[in-house]
Amino acid sequence: MSTNVTAERSDPLTTGGDRQHERRWWILVVLGIAQLMVVLDTTVVNIALPSAQTALGFSNGDRQWIITAYALSFGSLLLLGGRLGDMFGVKRIFLIGLAGFALASALGGAATSFGMLVTARAIQGAFGAILAPAALSLLTTTFTNPRERSKAFGIYSAIVGSGAAIGLLLGGLLTEYLSWRWCMYVNLVFAAVAFVGGSMLLHHRISENRKPLDVPGVLLVSAGLFGLVYGFSHAETAGWSAPLTIGFLIGGAVLLVGFVLSQLRAAHPLLPLRVVLDRNRGGSYLAIFVVGVAMFGVFLFLTYYLQQTLGFSAVKSGLAFLPMTAAVVFTAQIGTNVLARRVGPRWIIGPGMAIAAVGLWMFTRLDLTSGYVADVMPALIVFGLGLGLTFASAMSTATAGVQHGDEGVASAMVNTGQQVGGSIGTSLLNTIAATAITNYLGSHTPGKETVALATMHSYHVAFGVSAVIMLGGAVVAGLVLRPKVTPLSLQATQTVAL
Repeated sequence: MSTNVTAERSDPLTTGGDRQHERRWWILVVLGIAQLMVVLDTTVVNIALPSAQTALGFSNGDRQWIITAYALSFGSLLLLGGRLGDMFGVKRIFLIGLAGFALASALGGAATSFGMLVTARAIQGAFGAILAPAALSLLTTTFTNPRERSKAFGIYSAIVGSGAAIGLLLGGLLTEYLSWRWCMYVNLVFAAVAFVGGSMLLHHRISENRKPLDVPGVLLVSAGLFGLVYGFSHAETAGWSAPLTIGFLIGGAVLLVGFVLSQLRAAHPLLPLRVVLDRNRGGSYLAIFVVGVAMFGVFLFLTYYLQQTLGFSAVKSGLAFLPMTAAVVFTAQIGTNVLARRVGPRWIIGPGMAIAAVGLWMFTRLDLTSGYVADVMPALIVFGLGLGLTFASAMSTATAGVQHGDEGVASAMVNTGQQVGGSIGTSLLNTIAATAITNYLGSHTPGKETVALATMHSYHVAFGVSAVIMLGGAVVAGLVLRPKVTPLSLQATQTVAL
């Protein structure tokens, strides 16, 4: 027999009589700090790479593995990390993730060799895969009141959307004024604050209906995601026609198809297909994936443009992204606190992606003599406005209304979409830009100015492709997402077996 009860009755964190209820906004601070640490770690190390390379003496060919090791373990283990929270209690997994991430960061900061640093980054990614879904799952179960949920997701989404830009600024400051090692050590501060806060504020809760782990599903999806992420990363250096690139991409795709088929037959699936087949959640995951593809391309090529063409320092480049961060924060709040109660996700996420596409197109108008205030900043602001609308609504919609016990894996899908999208976007756009430079140089008279113009042309192509991808995602998401508002108070209702 089963009965419907609201999450507010079943979850002590949201019960007015529970002493922790009054601390829910402090819980948001703790979760925000943890998520910021995970997100900014995708870019904070990028700025430090040249200094780390000089200190440890590794080659240019090896340098990419500092980034790839993190992406591989993080992206391939996210669904497992999400299910562990559902099985053993989200608070426990959240704290384990924080502790492991901190220890891995300490190992990386103390690295004396390339192998030691790569190992630390891989361990960071593994614990990040545990931590990120747990944080989003805790946010979902802590805020079930529709108005408060909208505000909380707006703040959280702003952190996710701006975290990579903050990482660029923080990485520049730490590298310039301290040492590249502090790009790793700084995580100890974030983790310590979040660990103490989480220990004091969070409530330990395990699902009453604990299900056994779907081991075949874990192996298939982890190996499949590993294959895809590695294949796209390998394409950056070896090209799309390299046998290893093709083999890993095909192998990853086959394994993921096998994973989906296994979930249809599994008694206790790792990813119940009901989670992704809901139109709103499916459309939201798609939007997050597409934004991941385009967003990391912007950070990559715009950072190159600011430093190599406009001559910005690492710190100044990080500061240059702050207007975008402000725009993300502004529209994230507007989207969740104002628009979400009046229109369905179709009319927020779709237009948000379209606005972001306009910002990407504006980047294609940059040239060798463009100015930051007149040319770069307006495009950053427009892109940030669209990003804030999309992220906030997509993250809230993707995790709303999931059955009790599925919160972790639904949250993991959000992070999986963003991480895999970022990996694909970085490698795809890098390859496209490299091809554009080669073609330009082959059809123009050689010279110093020609090289500069070829580089600028490659940026234009990369930004243009990103704009097309984002606009295409806006159209598809607009068709998939429902146009009407679904009351979040009803979505918070959970079915609990008695």
